[in-house]
Amino acid sequence: MRSDKMKALSLAVCVLLLAVFSACAPAASTTTTAAVTTTTAAETAAAATDATTAAAPAAGGGDPVKLSFWTFQNAHQEFMADAANSWNEANPDRPIELEIGVYSYDDNHNNLLISLQSGTGAPDIVDIEIGRFANYLKGTPQLLPLNDIVEPLQDKLIMSRFENYAKDGSYYGVDYHVGVPAIYYNTEICDAAGIDIDAIKTWDQYAEAGKTVLEKTGVPMTTLEVTEHWSFYPLVTQKNSDWLGADGSVTLDDASNAEVLQFLYDMMYDSQIAVPAPGGFHHAEEYYAFMEGGGAASVWMPQWYMNRFTDYMPALNGKIAVRPLPRWEENGVYGAGLGGTGTSITNQSKSPELAKEFLSFAKLSTEGSLKTWTMLGFDPLRWDIWTMDEMKAPNKFTEFYGTGVFDMLVTLKDQLHPIHVGELYPNAQTLVQSSVVFKVLSEKSMSPQEALDAAAQELRAQQ
Repeated sequence: MRSDKMKALSLAVCVLLLAVFSACAPAASTTTTAAVTTTTAAETAAAATDATTAAAPAAGGGDPVKLSFWTFQNAHQEFMADAANSWNEANPDRPIELEIGVYSYDDNHNNLLISLQSGTGAPDIVDIEIGRFANYLKGTPQLLPLNDIVEPLQDKLIMSRFENYAKDGSYYGVDYHVGVPAIYYNTEICDAAGIDIDAIKTWDQYAEAGKTVLEKTGVPMTTLEVTEHWSFYPLVTQKNSDWLGADGSVTLDDASNAEVLQFLYDMMYDSQIAVPAPGGFHHAEEYYAFMEGGGAASVWMPQWYMNRFTDYMPALNGKIAVRPLPRWEENGVYGAGLGGTGTSITNQSKSPELAKEFLSFAKLSTEGSLKTWTMLGFDPLRWDIWTMDEMKAPNKFTEFYGTGVFDMLVTLKDQLHPIHVGELYPNAQTLVQSSVVFKVLSEKSMSPQEALDAAAQELRAQQ
């Protein structure tokens, strides 16, 4: 049973999409500025009774069409608001007014489910995190297929990232990034140990380099997450494995996954070149402080982690080098693009074609793709812009890392495969985070195979 608070929130969401601030263009302007509000779940009910919406029509055009957008990320809010303003500048005869609500992670996804199930109250456009996306593809999806904006550009896109949000040949989400997995080396520490990071091609070589770093500097080679999956999952995909098979079957207990987990265990407890990430995962405040202080020589995370260094570990400016992951074999599988948030159009949109056009403009156009990098620091879905001069233009990321990041990434674009986001994926990921890696790497209460077997058995019981 839902609590009274959730019932009230659900009713409020159904009555009102979002509250908005009044915004209008300057008198001499030919555009309409997107109206933006940051709405929290606690504010939604109160906003239902006193919300007002206003925007000046664009000169020479009609009244702006209102499109609502829900997200759980402030950075995504800023990106989409900027895209709305750019749309209005480029399309003065078809202006939009983008109403944006920023919710907590759980409220964003729970409110969306409530709205879709009730048949009312859903936004036009919505962000759905990849770990929850499968929940919205069960049965007949209440999201609109996006093939008509994706397929015309597919020769320029990293299509594996669209397959993550697909069902029965239809694409239902457009991500913000590719999420190429990479290693972030602290060059100051590696240089002090005499390590040539460009000579590290395999995980065995990485482990040997880690022993040298530990011996010569007293610093561990890396940190491992014990409450999240980012240390484990990239290496699993390099084994051509996953939590689930392409047909949705449970493969979490595959022997190759146990081999990966044993490798991590050995780094932590045998050679001791790895330590648990302070705070348990690589987004904890304790972890940021630890790494900024030179606590470890490297960490592997997807490319989108670049903005964590710039925003939370600024003292490492100029000291971090981004390199490809080592592989299990020198010419072996590289892996999958990881993490992500699919932006979707709901079947409750009153302007679905305009919403799709705007989504394509925001994320798939050349301009939008470039801003994915310049505003967010992400690797754009369009690989054809990775080598453009604009990708090397000065910004906070080129200042921090230099200009060669995408020269490196472009060599990997054809080596990325999709992950299998079946209906059990959200539960599988939760089990890996809360049970598997914790019991093996933190508690040491189960062997890798035992932990994976127990989690896989629980998943199969849900089929």
